[in-house]
Amino acid sequence: MEYFFNDDEKKLKQKAREIAENLVLPIRDEMDEKGEFPLELVKEMGRQGLLKIFIPEEYGGTGEKIMDMCIVCEEIARICAGAATAYAVGALGSGPIVHFATEEQKKKYLPKIATGELLCAFGLTEASAGSDVANIQTVARKEGDYYILNGVKQFISNASVSDVYTVLASTDKSRGARGISAFIVEKDMPGLSYGKEENKLGIRTSVTTELVFEDCKIPKENLMGKEGMGFIYTMRNFDRARPGVGAMALGIAQGAFESVLDFTYKHDLLNNQYIQRKVADMATEIEAARALIYAAARMIDSGTRGFSKESSFAKLYPSDIAMKVTTEAIEILGLYGVLKEYHIEKRLRDAKITQIYEGTSQIQRAVIAIELTREMGTREKDKEK
Repeated sequence: MEYFFNDDEKKLKQKAREIAENLVLPIRDEMDEKGEFPLELVKEMGRQGLLKIFIPEEYGGTGEKIMDMCIVCEEIARICAGAATAYAVGALGSGPIVHFATEEQKKKYLPKIATGELLCAFGLTEASAGSDVANIQTVARKEGDYYILNGVKQFISNASVSDVYTVLASTDKSRGARGISAFIVEKDMPGLSYGKEENKLGIRTSVTTELVFEDCKIPKENLMGKEGMGFIYTMRNFDRARPGVGAMALGIAQGAFESVLDFTYKHDLLNNQYIQRKVADMATEIEAARALIYAAARMIDSGTRGFSKESSFAKLYPSDIAMKVTTEAIEILGLYGVLKEYHIEKRLRDAKITQIYEGTSQIQRAVIAIELTREMGTREKDKEK
């Protein structure tokens, strides 16, 4: 379908596709097998300007457009969702700095994140605080000119290879979610170390590691915004980031679909009515997912306030479609579908995480339902006026 990209978006899409096919594809199997982070690949993406799309122009970026992020994530994930995750974590980690940090903090970190000199990650998840963000156990107590952090963050993408982290910690346990604060932590700060590195089912090219804080000293200047605002910053950051996860799921589905078309055409199966129905459904659902993602991205980029529901649409449906398409693809290819050389099984492994990270599908449905309830309440109040 025609989505009326402007010239800059067309050029970005072409550049991302060339990087995916020329740089990601040759190392895809090796990186997936070894579970290694493609550091040089991400640095090259920085040199070619792809990291700049996370950052506003005044700090060396190209405008921090969600549409641009979705375009790149889709193209990279079409070849390898692990590489796309390794790339996109920079947007999740730098997002709070872009929108909620002080001017001094922005000037210190954002220009270097834009070039790839600094890689940025997001430290939120814990053993008892994934979907339940308010249950964070990592604590930060203020002592003079420092905050002292203690706790363990789990399942942190790009943790062991990043230079800067946006970290959530409780500064007042008695206030629950309202007592959570956000900090900018640098890798060399005393008391920060790395724990277990996970051996994962999918997105194996993105390393996933524990962040361990043991009396980690953070200068008070590295508090982001105000104490107690971390939960709000996190929710707003997720609202902006979720279409990018949807775009990765879309890329996975698109790559699997292209493999199915190639296989069925070469084996003269496209005249089979059963296969026809399958590929027709795949094509329709993929295009519907793409429309949801692009619509949400355009909405956010327009400056509209309040887009939690649309952001959740853009993650929920594409991630479900990624699982459906990759499962159907294996069924169509039969035994060939589980062979590594066809890369369908890899895409199935990669697809599952898109239903889990940055808010599970269940959480997305809860967000959508809450927003619909709020809209109905507003309509009823308007009727009473």
